[in-house]
Amino acid sequence: MAIANQKGGVGKTTTTVNLGASLAELGLRTLLIDLDPQGNASTGLGIENRGLEHSMYHVMLHDEPLENVVEPTDVKNLFVAPASLDLAGAEIELVPAFSREQRLKRAIDAVIDDYDYVLIDCPPSLGLLTVNGLSAAKEVLVPIQCEYYALEGLGQLLRNVDLVKKNLNPELEMSTILCVMYDARTKLSDQVVREVREHFGDKVLRSIIPRSVRLSEAPSFGQPITTFDSKSRGALAYRDAAKEVHRDAS
Repeated sequence: MAIANQKGGVGKTTTTVNLGASLAELGLRTLLIDLDPQGNASTGLGIENRGLEHSMYHVMLHDEPLENVVEPTDVKNLFVAPASLDLAGAEIELVPAFSREQRLKRAIDAVIDDYDYVLIDCPPSLGLLTVNGLSAAKEVLVPIQCEYYALEGLGQLLRNVDLVKKNLNPELEMSTILCVMYDARTKLSDQVVREVREHFGDKVLRSIIPRSVRLSEAPSFGQPITTFDSKSRGALAYRDAAKEVHRDAS
């Protein structure tokens, strides 16, 4: 499942990390692939991404087997293939590469039988790294923040998903939308959730992720919210979302 939205700051990485940890907590072996050069999903799980011998950069550009890159995390059943800053140049380096859109897919195909879920944290752009993420995935999960302009730019993402589906990956579906950064004190949050549900119906998860200081603090301790503050509203919301995702998948 690719977690994608070309807008920055919409909670993609927070969702990837915490959904992954919640699935792992359900006993499902989960691999999180960090395709974002900022590497926040890696550091958010306690993986120091400076000076890594092997990272997703080597998988994407030097055909390094994915299994050589995967690191265990402190969360049982949760593994991460970390990003390093080198990935920032990968967009340009991939341009002349042979079958450049399918590199991630080939890498994942070699390890897919070892995991119940593979979550791909895509960068906030629609470049070649995101195209690789979409080409490798069966489904796309889009986090949408409950704020003004939330739906802006979504049309472009949906068009890109369609293009990838037509040209590279006929199995791809935009299957899931998750409303995040919900603020119960504002009418706007309710309005956005209503609007998103009207547009996308059953694709929108019933679980809604609240805006929460604890969710923002967890990454700086290198932990998902489920271990950082196990009983917080954010942890409970991501656990509910994981159960929904898994129920829909089974």
